[in-house]
Amino acid sequence: MSGYIVRRVISMVLMLLLLTLVVFLLFSVLPTDPARLTCGKACTPEVIAANRHNLGLDLPVWQQYWEWLKGIFVGRTYGSGTATYQCDAPCLGYSFKRGEEVTTLIKEGFPTTFWLAIGAFVIWITVGVTLGIYSALRRGKWQDKLVMGSSLIGYSLPSFFIGLVLLFFVILKWQLLPYPSYISPFDNPLQFFQTMLLPWIVLAFLYAAFYMRLTRNQMLDTLGEDYIRTARAKGLRERIVIRRHGLRAGLTPIVTAAGLDLAGLLGGAIITESIYSLPGLGSLAVNSVVDADLPVTVGITLVTATFIIVANLVVDLLYAVIDPRVRLV
Repeated sequence: MSGYIVRRVISMVLMLLLLTLVVFLLFSVLPTDPARLTCGKACTPEVIAANRHNLGLDLPVWQQYWEWLKGIFVGRTYGSGTATYQCDAPCLGYSFKRGEEVTTLIKEGFPTTFWLAIGAFVIWITVGVTLGIYSALRRGKWQDKLVMGSSLIGYSLPSFFIGLVLLFFVILKWQLLPYPSYISPFDNPLQFFQTMLLPWIVLAFLYAAFYMRLTRNQMLDTLGEDYIRTARAKGLRERIVIRRHGLRAGLTPIVTAAGLDLAGLLGGAIITESIYSLPGLGSLAVNSVVDADLPVTVGITLVTATFIIVANLVVDLLYAVIDPRVRLV
């Protein structure tokens, strides 16, 4: 087990290094001059050249990558002489558009995205798995058809449509909830819940529909196995058969999908954040692409990929806990 973890951590680090190289090279070859974006219409060639030097963009690409990679671990210094700027580790670059370190921008947007993703995750896992099991246990009955029909409708509706409909009726017309905004749960828990409830529901809607169908299919496959029939033949209660034997084995693919979905959302729920103007990583990513703010785009891409790779490792480790038949070697 420990050997497996060590090997996975080493492979994870190598994968992240390869990812940083690919992402950096990809954005380096784009036909955009970041130095030209550092100043407005009155920008002169001399100012552009000076900014290019201060940002280290006049160096060879391999040296730019090395300086960028080194900045993540030990920080880096931009410019020279009196125009020196120190970016402390972990330094993911400097946003010339916003005049701020990329790490600072990500730190400011991450709490909004984190709570948005966690709240939606709790809702969609609870609703999706519960209704999926309920539907599987009533296969072919009207309850099963109702749940599957509802999931199909939920899966067919795009997030922006659901978000706009709820925004119009729940907030503007009926005034049941305040307009969504991010307030720290440690400052005002009640207001935090009221302002985040609608974005949670919008984000969870699509995922809950998917997990209903996934859980139902997994449960039906598991309940048809021989060991389930054996457990029932031994006279075990149906509740024990479902919980101890059926659900545990059927959860494995659900945990895989849930872990990767959550990790992907931690990189930013772009549509939901944009609809409700939430200052999270999704909104930051969209604005950085529109503004051609490459350091921010690269930083968010790296952070998102890191979440997914780490989540993949955690999911693999959970396999052995959920299903004892799985052995990590």
